[in-house]
Amino acid sequence: MRAGRTLAALLLASCVTRPPEGAATSERASPGAAAEARAETTTMNAGLTDSIEALVPSLDALPAERKRVLDRVAAFVSERRSTGQPARLTFICTANSRRSHLGQLWAAAAAAYYGVDGVETYSGGTEATAFNPRAIAAIERAGFVVDTPTGPDDNPHYRVRYAQDKPAILSFSKRYDEATNPKADFVAVMTCSEADQNCPLVPGAALRVSLSYEDPKVADGTPEEAARYDERSRQIATEMLYLFSRVAAASKPLSGA
Repeated sequence: MRAGRTLAALLLASCVTRPPEGAATSERASPGAAAEARAETTTMNAGLTDSIEALVPSLDALPAERKRVLDRVAAFVSERRSTGQPARLTFICTANSRRSHLGQLWAAAAAAYYGVDGVETYSGGTEATAFNPRAIAAIERAGFVVDTPTGPDDNPHYRVRYAQDKPAILSFSKRYDEATNPKADFVAVMTCSEADQNCPLVPGAALRVSLSYEDPKVADGTPEEAARYDERSRQIATEMLYLFSRVAAASKPLSGA
């Protein structure tokens, strides 16, 4: 975390309204059709593929208002890919401990599942804490492979794998403006209402959208803990799969990729 820099100072310096980007995606195609046509170029973790394919039939049942937001992100991804530019998505919550990590990891896995190249996923918070072990357990149950952590005890660094032929994602808690995160031309995906309210503008974002999810933390230490984390993981996975099914249906792989 950068010394002397607070969220309040950031807001005073740069919080203004920004017009939304509402570019429409192309003619709607069913997620199932996109799945059948996806490129078989990635060797996904077997358990993760099973988890994904159990969710694909439910993509069309997502609420219309959620689809509208996801379609805006899909349009951004498709536009960047059509011009040979990387499509960068940064998932933001307050503590970068649960929902924002789930968003980043499931977006990467969904893009790979649908053969959508040229996508980079990131996460961050308005403060840094630690990647919560309950969220880590949930992604492991879904089929992600998590290596033994390294780094500081109060904020371990995990290498998370979703495919055998893709590099691991280094996951740890950080601010959204961490040096390793993009500084311009990215989508800021707000995954909790607190960050959505406190950061009306994310500096450098080409598009900012709100996709708030209920915090599974409410079930910590209860008999429903694992079920609540799995529920939130599946919800986020379903929405990321919908998003990239739309991209796969609307655009072709980058030439030479």
